Amino acid sequence: MDKRSILAIVLSIIVLYVYQVFFVKSYPQKIPAAVKQQEATVGEKVAATTEKNFTKAPSRGKAEQAKPTSLPERKSNAVSKDVSLETDDYIAIFSTRGAALKSFQLKKYLTTIDKNAKHIELVHTGANMPGPLTISFAGSDFRIPEDAIYDVRTEAPQADNPASAGKMVFTVEYPELVKVEKLYTFYRGKYNLPLEIRVTNLSRNPLSGTSTLNWRELLDPQAEADKYGHEGPVALVAGSIERTDASKMSSTQTLGPDVSWGGFESKYFIAALVPQAPSLTTLSLVKEEPSTIIVGLKAPKNIIPPGQTILTDYSLYLGPKDYNLLKEINAGLENAIDFGDWLKWLAMPMLIVLKFLHDSVVHNYGVAIIILTTLIKIIFWPLGNKSYRSMKAMQKLQPHMTALREKYKDDKARLSQEMMALYKTHKVNPMGGCLPMVIQIPVFFGLYKTLLYAIELRHSPLIWWIQDLSAKDPYYITPIIMGGTMFLQQKMSPPAGDPMQAKIMLFMPVIFTVMFLNFPSGLVIYWLFNNIISIGQQYYVNKRTS
Repeated sequence: MDKRSILAIVLSIIVLYVYQVFFVKSYPQKIPAAVKQQEATVGEKVAATTEKNFTKAPSRGKAEQAKPTSLPERKSNAVSKDVSLETDDYIAIFSTRGAALKSFQLKKYLTTIDKNAKHIELVHTGANMPGPLTISFAGSDFRIPEDAIYDVRTEAPQADNPASAGKMVFTVEYPELVKVEKLYTFYRGKYNLPLEIRVTNLSRNPLSGTSTLNWRELLDPQAEADKYGHEGPVALVAGSIERTDASKMSSTQTLGPDVSWGGFESKYFIAALVPQAPSLTTLSLVKEEPSTIIVGLKAPKNIIPPGQTILTDYSLYLGPKDYNLLKEINAGLENAIDFGDWLKWLAMPMLIVLKFLHDSVVHNYGVAIIILTTLIKIIFWPLGNKSYRSMKAMQKLQPHMTALREKYKDDKARLSQEMMALYKTHKVNPMGGCLPMVIQIPVFFGLYKTLLYAIELRHSPLIWWIQDLSAKDPYYITPIIMGGTMFLQQKMSPPAGDPMQAKIMLFMPVIFTVMFLNFPSGLVIYWLFNNIISIGQQYYVNKRTS
């Protein structure tokens, strides 16, 4: 690799590094053009847990006045209970208070690489606050508190369906007024849970009703932030990913309609709410003090005739950001993996190849990275040969170029003319060694995204001291060796004619080593073996052209 190539690559990586360090947490709070004016939605609470827990809309005529005037039976003081369900993939605990989640632990994912570590928990709430998956009815003719106590019954798995893991049916009823049912369906081997919400009009008059499904998340101010990952609200609105910096939220935001899904994410996991009717769904983002975030999906308003029931269906995905699993939902959930708008077309194919190598060939993601690196080098082998031949030709011209610089050191214009004449005479393209390398830079960035955000590498070992390819090398062995390979490449490349450029090149291995110290070890391994293969290719070309 010649000096121009190294300079081009290092400048690109410096830009990438600076972006990750200083800007990756600053997710813009983009609001689509279809943003609606703030209204009482997800976070709206009733003023007190008295008879005001149920209120009727203002009278609008005789029909409205004919509605039941007696208040429903109060249930807010009833005692809640927990009900749980366990599959091979998760342990779900629901509370009858709000028919909400109390805990959802992923059995196949641990918080650390320690085998005795806790399972990943997707529910984070405080004491006496409603859990995720409550329903609010702001904007309806009736208002039921989010923390109302539901009755619950469980249904056994279907005997004729091996994938069935059972159902939970939560019901709260206010006589002569309204009944609300929430039906959760569970399947083995899946992280998505169908949810059906039924609202039945028990009165003698039509009711106007709309529901909002809420995901609450209590942020831990003491938690160590991951500078490479986003933790906060995320949604796919009108085909565009919207990420919001939770620490900068100050007021209610309403996005949509055309909400394909919304939820709360971390770097490797997501709790997503997927509506059945995206084009009619809006999304609300609310921040409650001190640090509670509410993501709510609001269904369209319906008129419910007496004795009739309206249904609102959702698909809930509570699990890892596994590309194949997210793709199966068929709602664009795979876009939750932060590959970027431009690089995902490179990152996703690389992830697919990486998974194939792991699942079908080597069963070790570290070795799969090495094989993928080799395959990429084979694809770019002709470009590499062209680059190294151009570098060798430039090396042969170094004495002539030095002489020209000395002869025309006071005449820059003449020096430029003579240099171009020299290149033309010897049929050498001064950019021939740089351009083939520059073409490979997008591939590097695409693989960078793949190795940084693919959950497959999380807690995945290579060998010996490298037990987590998504984390940095704990002893910095691979970054130091990588720096050594860069130094060797410099020694094999023609010296820079410009003294200032020569000094800059002298520090390139050191700069790269420092930059890569905290990069994921999987990425360092890719760059290290890319350098090793490049050294071999350069040695081969130099021998053939000497």
